Amino acid sequence: MRVAYVLGTSAGGTARHVRMLADGLARRGVVVSVYAPAATWTTPAVPAEARPTITTDVPAGTRDDTLADVPAGTGEGSPGGVPAGTREGPPAGVPAGTRSDAGVPHFAAVEIADRPRPSRDLAAVLRLRRLLARSRPDIVHAHGLRAGALAALAIGSGTARPGLVVTVHNAAPAGGPAGAVYRLLEHLVARKAGQVLCVSGDLEARMRRLGARNVARAVVPAPPAPPDVSAETLAGLRSELGIGRAPVILAVARLAPQKGLDTLVEAAGHWQDRGPAPLLVIAGTGPLQAELARRAEAGQVRSRFLGHRDDVPALLAAADVVVLPSVWEGQPLIVQETLRAGKPLVASRVGGIPDLTGEDAALLIPPGDAAALSAAVLSVLDDPALSARLSESAIKQAGTLPSEDDALDAAMAAYHHLAPS
Repeated sequence: MRVAYVLGTSAGGTARHVRMLADGLARRGVVVSVYAPAATWTTPAVPAEARPTITTDVPAGTRDDTLADVPAGTGEGSPGGVPAGTREGPPAGVPAGTRSDAGVPHFAAVEIADRPRPSRDLAAVLRLRRLLARSRPDIVHAHGLRAGALAALAIGSGTARPGLVVTVHNAAPAGGPAGAVYRLLEHLVARKAGQVLCVSGDLEARMRRLGARNVARAVVPAPPAPPDVSAETLAGLRSELGIGRAPVILAVARLAPQKGLDTLVEAAGHWQDRGPAPLLVIAGTGPLQAELARRAEAGQVRSRFLGHRDDVPALLAAADVVVLPSVWEGQPLIVQETLRAGKPLVASRVGGIPDLTGEDAALLIPPGDAAALSAAVLSVLDDPALSARLSESAIKQAGTLPSEDDALDAAMAAYHHLAPS
């Protein structure tokens, strides 16, 4: 079987999920191609050892504007950016989208932006059409509404077209011009995709209302649990952060409006009269970083903004409470990681979060309610029995979470159902 993954601009979780599918299925003998923006695969959210080679496979004598923004040194036209032991493009005589060394996905850059840009979108569709014509996949699996819509347009309506699977990872904007555009994308995906996978029940219901023929829940596992954090590592982290005796309230998220971190900073203002005041630790990057830091300073919130971190397991080990105050979520990896770490969790009752935690493994609160968030966090800090009960329930709930093999099995079942005979 040949499978082509199509992915737009991604800040982390979606890219990690696609990488897991691509690598896992390639190891199972599937011929895998990945078509995505170059920057998506060089972001720190994708571990360095998991970043694929950026290939130059535009036919000689043509100009492909979708490659104009590829960063220097990533391998796009730059042999110096290609890791040792890899090839910068498919081997001679092998169709684009395959690799002669078994078990390794082939990657080619397709610049799919994070918002509608007509000229760039057209260029992406044309480039996808060329790549798909050369790699001849049985299945195209797009991740996200924009990638799904562009993949549908690239596939077209011929009789020998591949099956199209689209995973919807996020809720579309509700209003304004962006909302109107995304409603069109949703209708296009619902009409063209042979299978629509959704990360939460509310998205499943929405896609069914729009007329999608075959809707199911996506399986999005967290990475395998890492080894236990050593006492030496934990002590070093606590020293680095200047924690002292203070309780640690941890959030790990992209610093963007969807994550509701402004509500968390507001809630933290209610904790500052305690002795010692809890330390709010926020790991992640994003467009709201400076604004959130200003709000924390104005509210005299004892806080640390860490930026991107590779030591999330250690941060979880140091935390007394983990908070995810998002406006909406699908199947967030940090929730799964928190459950596996056995840490008390306070999270918004939105999207797919309740399906992951159940009613016992987290305190679930309304989104945007700073008072409820503050009260929930303080209840965990002030009630050791509640904290212990949440930890025990988290570990038990973690045993029900899907594994990477579960996700690969689910993907293959969907592909075999849709693949042309």
